[in-house]
Amino acid sequence: MFPNKYVIWSWTRNSLLHVFLLTVMVSCLFPIFWMIRSSLMTNQTIFVEHALIPKDLNWSNYIVAWTKGNFAVYFINSMVYTVSVVFGIVVVASLAAFAFSRLRFPGRDVLFYMFLAAMMIPLPGSFVPLFVMMNKLHLVNTRLGYILCMINVGLSLSIFILKTFFDKMPSDLEDAARIDGCSRLQIWWHVALPLAKPAIAVVVIYNALNVWNEYILATLLLNDKDLMPLQRGLMVFNGAYQVDYPVLMAGLTMTALPIIIVYLIMQKHIVKGLSSGAVIG
Repeated sequence: MFPNKYVIWSWTRNSLLHVFLLTVMVSCLFPIFWMIRSSLMTNQTIFVEHALIPKDLNWSNYIVAWTKGNFAVYFINSMVYTVSVVFGIVVVASLAAFAFSRLRFPGRDVLFYMFLAAMMIPLPGSFVPLFVMMNKLHLVNTRLGYILCMINVGLSLSIFILKTFFDKMPSDLEDAARIDGCSRLQIWWHVALPLAKPAIAVVVIYNALNVWNEYILATLLLNDKDLMPLQRGLMVFNGAYQVDYPVLMAGLTMTALPIIIVYLIMQKHIVKGLSSGAVIG
């Protein structure tokens, strides 16, 4: 018995879709593979050897990038900035979102729409007034100044995500907590935050990616090499090692791989967090 036209069409469509997705996957992963491959070669073999896997793996490029290229300092700075900024955004955005969602006060909607309007401003355009403000506060070329600016950059979208989640939180939960003697702050801590874990995961992942990959603001605010994050330090490193391609590729690999690994591990939380707001409680 021959398959009908619908079965043939379905099989053909699925096959073409899988071929397309595999092509996209290869086009995305191959540059990363080539970067790692080049980081394990030498200047003498990088343009001569054509094998996908080098015959001699030169791990010393990573040692040079980590020590002489000051990548140890850049890496630690990026970790400090990422953790500090994400923590600050989660605390401030969750408090603000809870207030916008559950409290009634004059000008609430106006303030919230101002935060939404801030998302429409291109990031480079918002960096100039931030730089002027930090300069007047004498916070240019300081860790605190950079952290405060990055918290400001991530607040609007984070407040929007969390407010949308808190809006769907059943009022019965809040009433029960109030009967038990909880204050507004205690309701935020004991009721709202535990329920909002999926949305908080989205906020954490999004802002961690944003802080780790940020370059423009770091270029404006930070001139001291000991304060630079990875993306800013990478440009300084590129100027010093632009001829030594394997060492440069080792630096690029150390910059890209940590956040790629974190994203691959945590990506399921993005879909879960964006879709779980429909059912709460």
